[in-house]
Amino acid sequence: MKLISWNVNGIRAALKKGFLDYMQGCDADAICLQETKAHAGDVQHVTWTAGYEPYWHSALKKGYSGTVIFTRVKPKSVTFGIDEPEHDNEGRVITMEFPKFWLVNVYQPNSQRGLARLDYRTKAWDPAFLDYIKKLEKAGKPVVFCGDLNVAHEEIDLANPKSNRRNAGFTDEERANFSTLIGSGFVDTFREFEKGPGHYTWWSNMMNCRARNIGWRVDYFVVSEKLRPALKRAWISPEVMGSDHCPIGLELKV
Repeated sequence: MKLISWNVNGIRAALKKGFLDYMQGCDADAICLQETKAHAGDVQHVTWTAGYEPYWHSALKKGYSGTVIFTRVKPKSVTFGIDEPEHDNEGRVITMEFPKFWLVNVYQPNSQRGLARLDYRTKAWDPAFLDYIKKLEKAGKPVVFCGDLNVAHEEIDLANPKSNRRNAGFTDEERANFSTLIGSGFVDTFREFEKGPGHYTWWSNMMNCRARNIGWRVDYFVVSEKLRPALKRAWISPEVMGSDHCPIGLELKV
């Protein structure tokens, strides 16, 4: 099964930058988008690639956050949010049940400039999300979750680790929480196939960062340990434009 994840930084903006061409050509079974900044009605005029069914989870606040999954494999069930009102009004999580695993599309909160939201992110959201995916595992199937996780886990995951210490996405607290998640039985799939530096998924729009490859790896496919033998390949597609993030992919032998 071939899966794609992409923070499009606004689905309407991405549509103007070739998203439909990418959608048609990527040959994915499911495409998970984050930061859609739209409701389904905002793009009802769009004819999506044949065979894909969209499932939207939009924030209550207009033009903010939001996720969608386009799937050409009919899910057994679909749920929205993590069943906690404190966390579910920003459209951040969609869960699909497939025969062999759960697919969770997540757009994790950014700790924001000045770390204004660091406490919410690390003390409220992170524990609640980890609890949610562990409950899914206990329900009898392994989990695949993907999306913009708004954290660069290790120094190798961003171009300038020393100058970004204590910046949102590279605080000790965020990194420790991600380590806790991985340590609880999950696998960072990209690092199963690529151990080296220089692989990023987000670049600032300033100072020609993308062309110079001064970026961060903040977008991930993470899977339950049980799915490690099913990993076929994981990749990043920095050549695909249309957002300040690029798409990432995962292929599973399921």
